[in-house]
Amino acid sequence: MPIIAQTLCPDPVAPEEAGTRLDKWLAARLPDLSRTRIKALIDEGQVSAAGLTITDGSARVKPGQTFAVAVPPDAPAEPEPQDIALTVVHEDDDLIVIDKPAGLVVHPAPGSPDQTLVNALLAHCGDSLSGIGGVRRPGIVHRLDKDTSGLMVAAKNDRAHHALAAQFEAHTIERAYQALVWGTPVPPAGEIEGNIGRSGADRKKMAVVKSGGKPALTRYKVLQTFLGGAVSLVECRLATGRTHQIRVHMTSIGHPLVGDQTYGRSRAARLKAASPDLRESLSRFPRQALHAYLLGFLHPTSGYMLKFLADFPCDIKELLHLLELE
Repeated sequence: MPIIAQTLCPDPVAPEEAGTRLDKWLAARLPDLSRTRIKALIDEGQVSAAGLTITDGSARVKPGQTFAVAVPPDAPAEPEPQDIALTVVHEDDDLIVIDKPAGLVVHPAPGSPDQTLVNALLAHCGDSLSGIGGVRRPGIVHRLDKDTSGLMVAAKNDRAHHALAAQFEAHTIERAYQALVWGTPVPPAGEIEGNIGRSGADRKKMAVVKSGGKPALTRYKVLQTFLGGAVSLVECRLATGRTHQIRVHMTSIGHPLVGDQTYGRSRAARLKAASPDLRESLSRFPRQALHAYLLGFLHPTSGYMLKFLADFPCDIKELLHLLELE
């Protein structure tokens, strides 16, 4: 049965209410919804006026305006197993290593209540997943962005979860990514250091901040250049694991990732020497061209060092092929 959202339509804005923040106005008109819930609904695009979606809770309401608020039903308290195909790189009694495809969200969250990696792991592993991550994140020790592909490890029992989490905390996990970026970093190998926190200009984005945030360190190395240095393949290794760290750090030095809709802007139109097909492929690449290709850690039971490699997925392979042909 399809999930149907309840649509609430408060009375129009009264003249004396003009100039009130939208989130505050909705909270007063819809007392059954908390202001936090209303803010989340606005962020998720569930609020509209005259058929247009509104995503700015600080927008000021005008006399006579009417709003529609779509309230999806509450998600299940616990994620349910769902038969979603997984590429399993390694599995034993303690852990599972998977090659996550781009587009797969790691765990349920507002806007992604199901069809996540957690739902897939519950179907694949049954009740063996570690519960330390909570009911929404069983087995999850670390994350990759939805549109980042590559290697992840999940714990299948609490002992393994503790041991893996301790390695992440101590920064002894070996993690390496490869990415296509605009331009060529100078020097060709180096470190990017800068605290990462919420952007003051856009709370949905992260940024290198002058005060606050969390320390972050990324080590990068240029592996190959294309189109006379207009695009480069780089390797990035994380000394820390902050939200969007590679994307934010590479952008901070002027080399955002190809395809990054949040932190980068396509430079394909400037590539006069590139073929039309290549310019089109670069400008329309649908996600950040970022792949977690290497993952290494000590096995929580045997103590042996495990190291895994994952080849590029087809979309990045095809783009690299076009670049190499130029």
